[in-house]
Amino acid sequence: MKNLTYNQIGMLQKINNVDNMQESINSGICWKMEGSSGRFAMNCLESGACMLPLEPKYDYYGNRVPSRNMLIQGTKGTFQNSIQFWNKVIDGDFDTVDWLVETFGVAEAV
Repeated sequence: MKNLTYNQIGMLQKINNVDNMQESINSGICWKMEGSSGRFAMNCLESGACMLPLEPKYDYYGNRVPSRNMLIQGTKGTFQNSIQFWNKVIDGDFDTVDWLVETFGVAEAV
């Protein structure tokens, strides 16, 4: 497993059209929109394609969404979970690459 940096993951997100969703999570806007936006963001966090920001955010109802450093390492929304996901993409894991292509519509995941 490669020890990817935050900047490397950001570049992989940009190449694979995931950067807009990551920005939506970072700003917290996805938690203030309709339910399907938040559910899609949660799917991206669970997979590891995205990670939570360093500061907690609040949803439409005022519920706190934790920061990535408030969670157990390697769990949904953490930097370590993103490292695992993007390493699978780099290594060509079929299921991970297929999910990325289907979810974000990229022609070929890198």
